[in-house]
Amino acid sequence: MQLSGPSSSGSAPSSPARAAREAWLAWLANERRTAPLTVEAYRRDTDSFLGFLTRHLGAEPDLAALAGLRVADFRAWLAALATRGSSDPHKSTHGRNATAPTRARHLAALRGFFRFLAARMGVENAELRLLETPRYHRPLPRPLSRAQAVEVTEEIGIEAATPEADARDTALFTLLYGCGLRISEALALRVADSPRPGTDAPLRVLGKGSKPRLVPVLPVVRQAIAAWLKLHPAPLAEAPLFTGARGGPLNPAMAQRAMHNFRVRMGLPESATPHALRHSFATHLLADGADLRAIQELLGHASLSTTQRYTAVDPTHLLEVWHRTHPRG
Repeated sequence: MQLSGPSSSGSAPSSPARAAREAWLAWLANERRTAPLTVEAYRRDTDSFLGFLTRHLGAEPDLAALAGLRVADFRAWLAALATRGSSDPHKSTHGRNATAPTRARHLAALRGFFRFLAARMGVENAELRLLETPRYHRPLPRPLSRAQAVEVTEEIGIEAATPEADARDTALFTLLYGCGLRISEALALRVADSPRPGTDAPLRVLGKGSKPRLVPVLPVVRQAIAAWLKLHPAPLAEAPLFTGARGGPLNPAMAQRAMHNFRVRMGLPESATPHALRHSFATHLLADGADLRAIQELLGHASLSTTQRYTAVDPTHLLEVWHRTHPRG
């Protein structure tokens, strides 16, 4: 995804502020290697802000206007989001109130933009730092039980249309639970990346922002992938590891559908999704005494606070660790 100069729609930016925003998005995409979907989300969020400012100030803002904004202006923008939803007429949420998590995401995008303005264009605005992030409680991860997670890996492909689809789905979901991968990370793997039986080499995964990490691979995962590769339609080194019916990369919707069908068949809760296997991986490791920092590295979380959410899922584990490790325990 190349974002340099003009906006992705092909039209020239209509103001200095929008030109600066396009430069920021290009920097994110081309230098920071931010995920394309994240870049587009930041584009929409800042569109909302710049559109609000045009109405709020009575004209398209320039860089001096951005530098001169007061905390009251930023609060007015957040209030407008809370009462009217996004100002972007192309979004399906137009006209609906933006929730606290949505407003927090908009504000995070705006702070990133203003950091870029300060670092690259000398446009400083200290007022934004005075604005508090909207408070909200992130929902806790909802992992599967150990028995349910194993059941998924062993039986997900039983009702697949073909033996090839059976082997593929078994390998994919065994990998998701065995290595704690995001579905996007698993579907981005090539045949050349696949772990092979009889070796201890870790799996190299590209996470968010194209940040690489190494993940150890269990023998059961290696075996499931080896069984799939025997049926892979074109196991060339650069081919997608997980393919669809036409030989291209497997669509994430197909993996979601396979999990949905299995969930209905086995009576599992709605929270049983492919991503729930990643939650299960982390929660079960934590319950067995794994170090929180190690789990952070395995999951590829940029912040430990994200990983710490799993401690709230299993508070019993924290009590056991306290008893086991405290000098007076």
